Amino acid sequence: MGGAESYLDELKQLCKNRGLCVARAGEIGAALRAACGVNPGTLSADVVREVGEVLRRQTQELGWEQRVAALGALGLDGPQTQFLKDREDWVAARLERNVRTARRRVREGLAELASLLDSDRPSAPDSSVAWRTERLRVLLALDQPQAEMFVFRHVIAEAELLEELELPITLTAESFSGSRDNDMSVDVFSGGTLVRRTQETSERVSLALRPPKTLYRGDLHEIALRLRVSRMAPFYVCVPKGPCAEFDLTIRFGERSPAAVGLLRKVFQDDLRDATVTGEPLRPDAAGEVRANFRGLEPGFAYGIRWPAASSGQVG
Repeated sequence: MGGAESYLDELKQLCKNRGLCVARAGEIGAALRAACGVNPGTLSADVVREVGEVLRRQTQELGWEQRVAALGALGLDGPQTQFLKDREDWVAARLERNVRTARRRVREGLAELASLLDSDRPSAPDSSVAWRTERLRVLLALDQPQAEMFVFRHVIAEAELLEELELPITLTAESFSGSRDNDMSVDVFSGGTLVRRTQETSERVSLALRPPKTLYRGDLHEIALRLRVSRMAPFYVCVPKGPCAEFDLTIRFGERSPAAVGLLRKVFQDDLRDATVTGEPLRPDAAGEVRANFRGLEPGFAYGIRWPAASSGQVG
């Protein structure tokens, strides 16, 4: 029993019913139970939990919009409501799209999820990883008295229980002028409480953040930070220590924007100090802004933007 079409039919029916947030075991079809490895004698409450865990893990391989849409429609994220329309409205608001587009993303997400369930690829989490980044979005303003950035990070818990997240922030040695505390200020806008700041190396700072509530494996959590730095090297890149599905970067130069900047994609970290590594050319728009999007970032490589001479740094 199974096949992508069967899985898709049952996923759609599950959404039309009440979603997994308030589902009863009898509302979960036989094909989905089998695909998620649910034993016939499993208790009703455990059926819903086990199916939910497997679907959460599988959606990690989807694009960000499709993942948000699928999880929201299935009731695995967003409002705990039995009404599909309310869940679709939440998806639309989360994606900053209209409802029609949100429904299209739901269809795409469910279809890709059904294909993943049919592919028999392993989906067990890496036990050595406590959490992973699903999406990192950075807005960097260089037209301020100090370089200022907003960092929005969507993370997925991989550990069974997660009560603290260690967030690495890396700035190049050129960025610092003296005291590390004076050179970089950190404000938490949402997502938890900053409980510790550790200088791991001369260039890497670790921020320990306690989320508002304990995260369980598969939970999606969003963190928003504001960072200010006194001086920065002429680039801003993400160098992930672990898997990172998507990285969005917007840099605002304002009125003094350079004629062209370079897009850095999968660059060796040591090459960031080499001025001859310029990257693919990008041209700032009329507002003096440039944007870049990266998917499937590989740990240890740098992804971002550099320019002739201005201000920048690195987060990973």
